[in-house]
Amino acid sequence: MTDLKSTVHDLMPALLDDLEDLVRIQSVSADPARLSEVERSAEKTRDLFAAEGFAAEIVRAYDGAPPAVVGEKRGPEGAPVVLLYAHHDVQPENDPADWESAPFEPTVRGDRLYGRGAADDKAGIAMHLGAVRALGESLPVTLRLFIEGEEEVASATLPELLEKHQDRLKADVIIIGDSGNWDIGVPALTTSLRGLIRVDVEVRTLTHAVHSGMWGGLVPDAIMALTRLLSSMWTEDGSCAVEGLVSGPAADVDYPEERLRAESGAAAGTRWIGSGSAVERLWTRPAVTVTGIDAPKVDGASNTLTPVARAKVTIRLAPGDTGENAVARLRAHLEKHVPWGAELATTVVDTGEPTVLEATGPAYEAARAAFTEAWDGVAPIDMGVGGSIPFIAEFKEAFPDASVLVTGVEDPDTRAHGPNEGLHLAEFERVVLGEALLLRNLAQG
Repeated sequence: MTDLKSTVHDLMPALLDDLEDLVRIQSVSADPARLSEVERSAEKTRDLFAAEGFAAEIVRAYDGAPPAVVGEKRGPEGAPVVLLYAHHDVQPENDPADWESAPFEPTVRGDRLYGRGAADDKAGIAMHLGAVRALGESLPVTLRLFIEGEEEVASATLPELLEKHQDRLKADVIIIGDSGNWDIGVPALTTSLRGLIRVDVEVRTLTHAVHSGMWGGLVPDAIMALTRLLSSMWTEDGSCAVEGLVSGPAADVDYPEERLRAESGAAAGTRWIGSGSAVERLWTRPAVTVTGIDAPKVDGASNTLTPVARAKVTIRLAPGDTGENAVARLRAHLEKHVPWGAELATTVVDTGEPTVLEATGPAYEAARAAFTEAWDGVAPIDMGVGGSIPFIAEFKEAFPDASVLVTGVEDPDTRAHGPNEGLHLAEFERVVLGEALLLRNLAQG
C-alpha cells in the first residue's frame, strides 16, 4: 500500500492537469449551441484512456445522439471484469456573475479546484484514469469503460446503448463514479438514492387577460389559483401532503445541526421542514419542490388578471416507490385540489426510479477494505443520497448479476450543479488511491 500511495501522490500533478483540460471544455449537454463541445469532451476522454492502453472509441445510440466513450483494457486471463462508469457532460453554469472565478477556467483557491465539472463528473473520469495509471502494467483485472455524454439531460438513450453494447459492457463489478463521501476524511458507499418525477403544471382561469380593477374580486386570476394549488402539496410542517407516496426508515447516521446549517446554506432564521430524522427527510421520504414558475415578471407588470400560469413541480421519491405511482398520485392530488373550477393541465417532463443496493458480498467487502486503507483506518459508512441517479436502475436491470458499487469524489461542500462547484484536492487523492486499492482487492477476492 505504501508504494501505491506514493505512486498516486506522484501522479497527481499530471492527473490534475488532465482534469483541468476537461473542465475547460464546455460540455453542457442541455445547450444545443454547445453540442460541439460535448463532442470535444468525448474525444478528449477517449484519447486520455487510449493513451493508457484502452481500446477506446466513441459510440452513440444513433446518428446525432450524444456521444459516449466505451473501451477495454485486458488484465490477466480469468481475472474479474470491472466496468468503470462516469459522465463527461456537465450542467449549465447559469449566471457567471455568481461565480468567484470563471466557471470554465479551472482555478485553485485554498484546498479546492473550482470550475463547472471539476467534481460532477469530470473528476469521476479522472478518478478512474488515476487508478489505471497507478496500477500501470500490473493491472490485476480486466477493465471496461463507459463514460456517458447525456447524464445531465436524463440519459435518454442509455437503455439503447446498454442493449447495443451489452457484450462490451458486461462485467462482474460495476463502479459508478458519480456520487461522493460523507465528509472530508470520511469515505462512503452510496447504497440508496431517491428517484424523481418532474411535471409541468398549468392552471387557466381566463381566456384572456382582463383589467384587475374591473374584474378583481369576482374572477380568480391564474397566479392566485396556481399558488393556492401548489400550497396544497405540503402539510403545515412542510411534509409532503401528496397521499400514496412511499416513505421508509433510514440508516442510523448522525447529521449534526451545525453541519446541516453550513452545508445546506440555510439562512440563519430558517427552520427545517418535515418530520423524522434529518437523514430520513433527506434520503428516504418524498420531497416536493417547485423549481420554476411562468408568470408575468414583477418589473413591468400591469394591472391585469393573469389568464394562465405554469409551474414545474419536482418530487423526489423514496426508495421503494415508482415513477408511475408518483405521477398518478400527484395528478390525483392536483385534480382534487385545483381551486375555483380552474382548468388544469399536467405534462410529465421525465421520471427516474429510486434505487436500493444490496450492500453485501465480496465486492462490497473489497471496497470497504480498500477505502479503510486509503483513508488511514477510517471505515466507510453506508450512505443514502437524496438526489437521483436514475441510470443505476438501468444498469441493475441490464446486468442483474453484477455487483454495483456507487462511489465518487464529491463532499458536502462540492456544490454540484451550483455556482462555485469545487473539488477538494486532498480528498480527490484519497479517492484515486481508494479505487486503485479496490481494483487490487477485487483481483485478490
